Amino acid sequence: MTSKETLAPENTESPVGVSLLAMASAQPTSSLDETPLSRAGSLLQVTGPSLEFAEVSLTLGRTTILDKVSFQVQPGSVHALVGPNGGGKSSLIKTLLGQMPHQGQLSLHWPGEPGTIGYVPQALEFDRGLPMTVDDFMAAMCQRRPAFLGLSKHYAGAIGEALERVGMRDKRKRRMGALSGGERQRVLLAQGLIPPPQLLVLDEPMSALDEAGIQVFERLLTDWRAAGITVLWIEHDLEAVGRLADRVTGLNRRVLFDATPQQALTPERLLTLFSTHPRSAV
Repeated sequence: MTSKETLAPENTESPVGVSLLAMASAQPTSSLDETPLSRAGSLLQVTGPSLEFAEVSLTLGRTTILDKVSFQVQPGSVHALVGPNGGGKSSLIKTLLGQMPHQGQLSLHWPGEPGTIGYVPQALEFDRGLPMTVDDFMAAMCQRRPAFLGLSKHYAGAIGEALERVGMRDKRKRRMGALSGGERQRVLLAQGLIPPPQLLVLDEPMSALDEAGIQVFERLLTDWRAAGITVLWIEHDLEAVGRLADRVTGLNRRVLFDATPQQALTPERLLTLFSTHPRSAV
């Protein structure tokens, strides 16, 4: 599972997709270990990139997953992606991360040198019988040094602060398999903070959270917006989207609407979005 990719600083307009992973892997393997980390607990003011999907299509066999998807994500905004299960939301994210082939163009427009993309997946699949602690998991996801060699001093402080922000620092020695689903989701949120991202991609981060976890997530979302981080957020909780998002795109194989929450989350548009055979956009 790839949690984050750092784009090579070649230019400020970076095509993404299949090339994203290649660009990240082309960097020296020691680059992260040699670069001082910003404090995970106090996000610095940054300017995230804008993101553009232009006529992005994805077909698997005879099935059309994405059909000429086009929309833009503004820099420093919280942009929600909503739609029915099977509507292509997670596939679009995988296309962005270079995990699925596509037609069309995806572009990141950075204000300066290309930065870091953080990714928080919907769920974590692993053998719950493994003796893997929260610290072990964070080490495996955040450092190049093998996790079995222990937590790097370079990352120990940042990992502790990230876990503190999600309310999991006191459970860092617990086995991952012994955590509840909501606690594991908080750990996934924490790993998305290291190294500090300029673009954060979230795939249904609230799905397993309890009420306390939801409050933690909403506080993080507020912090990310204040810090200027660009957030692309897949979410089923439309009430939360209405309160927290700056803009909403409705996706059911194709874009049916792209507007502010007040304009997007109307009964008519939601009925169109969640119908089995989507009609033209309202």
